Amino acid sequence: MPFERKYMSVKIVDSAQVDPRATIGDGSSIWDYVQIREDAVVGEECIVGRSAYIGSGVVIGNRVKIQNNALIYEPAVIEDGVFIGPAVVLTNDLRPRAINPDGSLKSGDDWDHVGVTIKTGAAIGARSVCVAPVTIGSWAMVAAGSTVTKEVPSHALVAGAPAKQIGWVGRSGERLERYDDAGWRCPTTGEIYQESANGLILCNKEITNA
Repeated sequence: MPFERKYMSVKIVDSAQVDPRATIGDGSSIWDYVQIREDAVVGEECIVGRSAYIGSGVVIGNRVKIQNNALIYEPAVIEDGVFIGPAVVLTNDLRPRAINPDGSLKSGDDWDHVGVTIKTGAAIGARSVCVAPVTIGSWAMVAAGSTVTKEVPSHALVAGAPAKQIGWVGRSGERLERYDDAGWRCPTTGEIYQESANGLILCNKEITNA
């Protein structure tokens, strides 16, 4: 059954497979060979690149960019303004097995789905793997080729396998510089961030000369 376009401004190329029970937001583009499963929600003004997979019930916010060959397994939740790089994988099974201990083939009822949550503005670099259950904080950045197995604080820059924090980034994506004992400054925008229990928070929105 072909996908019923709910909005005139949605672009879905003919080779994409979008389940009719999925919801695609206004202004979004779904490119070649994308598969979007039942009950998935893709927000407004999103771009889903060639051959990406979005699992059943996955929730994606507005203005999200999902690059070619990304695999997003349910029950992932992706908030507004997130960047998912090429060939990124968001897993959903901490202890994967094809069969049960008795040798029988596992079904969907034989394991607990756990998801990856990516908060507003975060970016996941190409070929990274996020191992569920894990949360990537808002405006955090995961370097290309990383394997994320632990929670990532807001504005943290992490890299490696397993991924470890190597710095902080601002909303512009630039690495932050030390401002004072508890503060950090973006060299591009001049924004000032303060450390908190969950990472950094923006404490000064006034942009000054960098």
